[in-house]
Amino acid sequence: MNLAKLLGPDCTVCAVPGSSKKNVLEQISKIASKRVSSLTEKDLLGSLISREKLSSTGIGNGIAIPHGRIANTERVIAVLLTTEHPIEFDAIDNKPVDIFFSLFVPEDHCQEHLQTLSSIAQFFSDKDTCKKVRRCQTSDQLYQLISAQ
Repeated sequence: MNLAKLLGPDCTVCAVPGSSKKNVLEQISKIASKRVSSLTEKDLLGSLISREKLSSTGIGNGIAIPHGRIANTERVIAVLLTTEHPIEFDAIDNKPVDIFFSLFVPEDHCQEHLQTLSSIAQFFSDKDTCKKVRRCQTSDQLYQLISAQ
């Protein structure tokens, strides 16, 4: 799967200040809310927080894939965000996180949801790719990197 097809330049944000897990999830929700008029930032944040209550989406090596299911849309929404400094995110390896690829999937797209999560995890399993992501200085550089993969 080409991850750039899920993202747009408006949903790819580099080096944001992040003070906490909740703060980053709020920022992701704010960015995503611009893509779907039928849902509010609060709706999107609630979806992410509900999923995080089940278990952390921090997959290790400084990467998290916060995701949630959403109603009232047929569109997948993705946000790629990096933070200036890694933040505590309850990742499985107990290391802080600085790369967040977030996904909002319509409630009735379970199979697509699982395939997309797998593609994201596979993409970020490459350490060289992660190093390149972390070296990006601007949102445009980050989007171009993802587009080129």
